[in-house]
Amino acid sequence: MYTYDHPRPALTVDVVIFTIRTNHLHLLLVRRKQEPFAQMWALPGGFVDIDEPLNQAAARELEEETGVRGVYLEQLYTYGDPDRDPRGRIVTVAYIAFIPIGEEIHPEGGDDADQARWFSVNELPDLAFDHAKIITDALSRLREKLESNPKSMLLLPDGFTLDKLQQMKSQKDF
Repeated sequence: MYTYDHPRPALTVDVVIFTIRTNHLHLLLVRRKQEPFAQMWALPGGFVDIDEPLNQAAARELEEETGVRGVYLEQLYTYGDPDRDPRGRIVTVAYIAFIPIGEEIHPEGGDDADQARWFSVNELPDLAFDHAKIITDALSRLREKLESNPKSMLLLPDGFTLDKLQQMKSQKDF
């Protein structure tokens, strides 16, 4: 096997899952068990196995850390700032998912997450790594989807109007 003279980065995946609960936009976070950032909240995610496709790694990590499975994952963006992770040069591929209204998801912490919980996007705790940036980008993608794709409205509860969506956008709900 040929080896290169330069070091190689590690690869992770992170998942941003949105839903609307009590007419407010929420996302799913996990509380980390281990360093770095032990006991801080973060997006579900983790390292990609050497022989694993990225989308399968995202689905696996999501299920291991939250018990959530069977959701459609869409690739959001790749984050590769050299100092984004204190463990070394780690690049992450972020995914975004949308849980439709009425679909009750009760996450439970597992694997290296001791807790999994829904948070209002207006009341997020301090976050590990560069996850605040990833969430900001995911919110922008969500806005674009809701404005350009009427099918995205399936995420919204009955009686949720475009006026209400505009009010949420003008506030900090998203």
